[in-house]
Amino acid sequence: MRAVLRWPDARLRMAAAPVDAITDETRAIWSEMIAVMEAMPGVGLAAVQLGVMQALAVVDASEARGQVVRMANPEVLHASVQLREHEEASPCLPGVSAMVARPRAVTVRFLNADGATEERDFVGLWATSVQHQIDHLQGRMYFDRLSRVKRDMLLRRARKAG
Repeated sequence: MRAVLRWPDARLRMAAAPVDAITDETRAIWSEMIAVMEAMPGVGLAAVQLGVMQALAVVDASEARGQVVRMANPEVLHASVQLREHEEASPCLPGVSAMVARPRAVTVRFLNADGATEERDFVGLWATSVQHQIDHLQGRMYFDRLSRVKRDMLLRRARKAG
């Protein structure tokens, strides 16, 4: 399995390339991503976190697990006005986390595992995780959503923890 990139790896600041079609290679990358996500354990992973610069993400915020949503080229079409705060973290920056406010619900369009365009509503932790992964695919980290003071404090704590 590929290793998770560690901040400040420059690839974490790069936007992922769009995926043209779902291939066996795409499915193999998704399988590897799911294995890494489960091993963390986490509720989502973006391909760029493994150094694969393709717009691929997996999310499973279910209680029982085993309900992974595989996404290529995910994009938010609609976001609720109501925000939800959740403590977010990333294996790219171990040892720290922060409260981040994001829309409580989102409608996302993506290519699914069958290569079909799908639109799906995500709510709660599912919505938070999907938005977190989309940020990764656009070269953003969750701490970019914090105030400068909170972000600087978090990065200082991460350096000490590392």
